[in-house]
Amino acid sequence: MAEPFILFSGTSHPTLSEEIAKSLGVGLGKTEIELFPDGEIGVQILENVRGRDVFVVQSIAKQPNLYLLELLILIDALKRASARHIIAVIPYFGYARQDRKDRGRVPITAKLVANLLETAGATRVIAMDLHSEQIQGFFDIPVDHLYARTVFVKKVKELGLKNLTVCAPDVGSAKLARILATEVEGDFAMVDKRRESANAVQTGALIGDVQKRNVLLVDDMCSTGQTLKQASEVCKKAGAAKIFAAVTHPLFSKEALEGAPIDRLFVTNTVPLAQEIDRSQVEVLSVAGVFGKAIECIVENTSVSSLFHSHT
Repeated sequence: MAEPFILFSGTSHPTLSEEIAKSLGVGLGKTEIELFPDGEIGVQILENVRGRDVFVVQSIAKQPNLYLLELLILIDALKRASARHIIAVIPYFGYARQDRKDRGRVPITAKLVANLLETAGATRVIAMDLHSEQIQGFFDIPVDHLYARTVFVKKVKELGLKNLTVCAPDVGSAKLARILATEVEGDFAMVDKRRESANAVQTGALIGDVQKRNVLLVDDMCSTGQTLKQASEVCKKAGAAKIFAAVTHPLFSKEALEGAPIDRLFVTNTVPLAQEIDRSQVEVLSVAGVFGKAIECIVENTSVSSLFHSHT
């Protein structure tokens, strides 16, 4: 592939950026990103980007405030260096949970982040498994919404699991679970859950049959792991044979999923997996190829949604 574009990386997840560059057969553009002693971020682009299409890879996770501001500053630097198009590649879109006013006097931070990206100069956004699809409507620029389910479907087919039920741990992930169930030709189930506060979850009934079946729990993100843990316990009580879980964004806190009856956990590399996580039961699946293909589609002006068949 010729290089009509340049791919840059922020500092939040350089490993994924390198993998995406490798999948495209290009090198990463050179930048200098440093922190001043008082914590301010300094950025310099060390490539000529005038009239070029540029892609900037940055996950807004782990230290979301730092990495969001770094991304905005990178975009501003590229805009002022006369880049033609600036595409923000955001594998994990931070602040996506705050996408509506569900109580009085709370912000809609996902909309604020969308405004900030546009004001900084982004002309397009690529993200994966947004916490809610409506976030695409917060932007007045094109948003390409990628799905991790292609890598999960591939993994499930490799495992050759029989009697499979794909289970949503809550109503929010029901749509994802239903599509995944169709693609792996499995049954569908759901655990009814109510969130009581930011880190307390109340689990209710299981809808669907999991007895003597292999269960795959799916969710877009997991931080404390309470939702998945309780859903796995509900499935175990209902007689599930083996329990697997697939999570796109593993934002795990240290104790996440400790003691959960999950035989194997599949996660993607949209965010770096914390060092202290016990990896014996965790398998990381790379989404670099999915991002690489999406970037290729944009560069060649072909359809991005065609990567995901008819479900998008």
